[in-house]
Amino acid sequence: MKRILLSLCVTAAVWAQAPAAPKPKSAFDKPALEAYLRHLYLYLPNIKLDIADPVDSGVPGFKQVKVRASLNNASEEREFLVSNDGRKLLVAQVYDFASNPFQPELDKLSAGTAPALGTPGAPVVIVMFSDFQCGFCREEAKMLRESLLKEFPTQVRLYFKDFPLTSIHDWAKTAAVAGRCVAAQDSAKFWAYHDWVFEEQPKLNQAEFPGKFAVWAKEQGLDGEKLAACQASTAAAAEVDKTMAEGRALGVNSTPTMFINGRRINFSIKWPNLKQVIELEIGYQATAHNAGEACCTLALPNLLGGSKQGGPER
Repeated sequence: MKRILLSLCVTAAVWAQAPAAPKPKSAFDKPALEAYLRHLYLYLPNIKLDIADPVDSGVPGFKQVKVRASLNNASEEREFLVSNDGRKLLVAQVYDFASNPFQPELDKLSAGTAPALGTPGAPVVIVMFSDFQCGFCREEAKMLRESLLKEFPTQVRLYFKDFPLTSIHDWAKTAAVAGRCVAAQDSAKFWAYHDWVFEEQPKLNQAEFPGKFAVWAKEQGLDGEKLAACQASTAAAAEVDKTMAEGRALGVNSTPTMFINGRRINFSIKWPNLKQVIELEIGYQATAHNAGEACCTLALPNLLGGSKQGGPER
């Protein structure tokens, strides 16, 4: 009996001295997930990672975790599915087969007060996030103005959204605010302004933009005093900030970025390819009827009180 008791005491002592089993790693542990993702994607120390709290993913057994990586004004967002035990991490795009595959994007897009081209109620809506100082935007704008309404006079509605890349373009937001003020005074003149800025882009700079814009506005018969008051107010800048926030919510981090009935195209695309995408979407919407535009008018505030109604502009 003494020997049995002695053996039990020795065993108990060994167990007491043995290290506890390590706690299983979990992707719900934010510091652990950050370390894992920095190794996986080679995120350097100067890149900030913001990890959101897990939310319902709609997929049984998994939570959704969003991670935003940012450096200065550049950013990207990734979405992960994490198993409920925190052990498995999936990089996957979840689609609801019962709805439009681009419904999450469509839910975040709105016409708002954006200048528009084309027919209200068109089956295809293009939302363009652009920067007046961006060279690629200049080329894409020229392509759209030359071809879009010529090829699709009634089937497409285009909305222009300001997304000035202020970290690299010094007069882009100034131009965006000026465009808002032009549209508020005369919605039809916005597209003349749009064409003028992109045409003159190589010759414009922060110092000379206000003077050249004033000359252009006078030639167009616009009220210079009202434009100056609008530009000096905070309302126009707030409208630009609003569209920038909308773009960021959609993950826009470069220009031009367009959404065709919610489908993101964030790379340079030639007209024949873009035309084919639009034609395919027109054909799809002929039976699907799950995208396109339902509304037919656009209200443009004058940014200094009151409002102005705008219809299809060319």
